[in-house]
Amino acid sequence: MKNLVFILAIATFSFYSCNSGQAKNNKKEKTEPTTAQVQTVADNPSANTSQAEGGSILLSKNVFLEKVWDYNNSPQEWKYKGDKPALIDFYADWCGPCKIASPILEEISHEYAGDIYVYKIDTEKEKELAAVFGIRGIPAFLYIPIGEQPVMMSGIARTKEDTKKMFKDNIDKYLLTSN
Repeated sequence: MKNLVFILAIATFSFYSCNSGQAKNNKKEKTEPTTAQVQTVADNPSANTSQAEGGSILLSKNVFLEKVWDYNNSPQEWKYKGDKPALIDFYADWCGPCKIASPILEEISHEYAGDIYVYKIDTEKEKELAAVFGIRGIPAFLYIPIGEQPVMMSGIARTKEDTKKMFKDNIDKYLLTSN
């Protein structure tokens, strides 16, 4: 528990790519990923998340509690419910760096299909989930290995190529080495 609190505290004080207080309606740009790209699990906990072909999975609070961690029943202890490591992207539609990270994570979800889950949580719609993890700046990414404590990071690299390399390096370091 101390590790989880420590990780969340570090994430809170990390550099932020976006300020959550920014005006949300200033930009009317189309956001990534498109609905065709994201498998929406929303309020269906029994939805198949096996991801044989890959693809990001959009989570609601109910599905998060069912598939990732039921913090209502075990608030003091991290108990990951998944059968594969996972990467959770905490994002908002209005966030510029989130729009850069989204298609990269979609590619990664296909490249690592069958090895990891790539989940997405819209912090504007799922405010409670954002609060549970102390998300104050986005994009933020939670790396969840099997049988170990999760690791929270925020922000992206300067270029798309460096951002993709950052994700791959972190997946290899935190998610795939512990299997």
